[in-house]
Amino acid sequence: MAMVKPCSRYTPRGDCPPLPAGQEFDYSLNSPLEPNAPLCKHTVPYSTPVETWTAGQQVTVKFDSVNGAAHGGGHAQFSVSYDGGKTFAVVHEVLKHIFFNGPSSSNTPEVLSYTFKLPSDLPSSKKVVFAWSWVNAIGNREFYMNCADVEVKGTSSSYSGKQMVVANINGYPTIPAFNGNYDTGLDMYKNAKNVTVKPTD
Repeated sequence: MAMVKPCSRYTPRGDCPPLPAGQEFDYSLNSPLEPNAPLCKHTVPYSTPVETWTAGQQVTVKFDSVNGAAHGGGHAQFSVSYDGGKTFAVVHEVLKHIFFNGPSSSNTPEVLSYTFKLPSDLPSSKKVVFAWSWVNAIGNREFYMNCADVEVKGTSSSYSGKQMVVANINGYPTIPAFNGNYDTGLDMYKNAKNVTVKPTD
C-alpha cells in the first residue's frame, strides 16, 4: 500500500513534482520501512510543496494498492512534522481496520481514500512533512510510512497532538500480529504522549 495523494516523496507517478536534485525514483513505496531506515525513508524534501492546505479544512488522502497488500488492516495515523521529520504530531487516526470496513483477513483493500478535517490550530509553514504510517494486522511485523511535503496556512503559533506511534523497526517496540484481536497494540496509541510542533521557517 502506498499514499498517492498527496504525492509521496520520490514517487515515480507522472502527475507529481520532479525529484530533488541527486535523488532517484522509489519504485517500492508500497513496501515497509527497512529495520534501520530513517522515518519517512527519504529525508531530502521536495523544493516546493506538493499541495497547499489551510488549517481546519477537509483533506482527502488516497492510496494505491498496485503491487501492495492490505494485510487485513491494522492501525494507521496521519501526522505532521514542522522540524523536517524529527517530531510528528497526529492529526487523524484510523485504528483497527485501515483499508477495510471492519475485520478482514484479506490482502485486497475495500477503502482507498480517507477524508478528514485538519486541526484548526495548525500553524503556517511551507515546509510541513505530512506522514501516513501503518502497523499491519496480519503478516510479518512491519511498519509502513510515506511522507509528503506540503504547505499549511494557519494562524496558530504551534500545534499539540499525540506523538506518532512507531513500531516494528529497530529501536522501537514490536506490536505483535493481531490474530483476530484488533485491540492489539491499541494501548500504545491511546497512551501516546502529547508533543508540540511549530514552524522553524
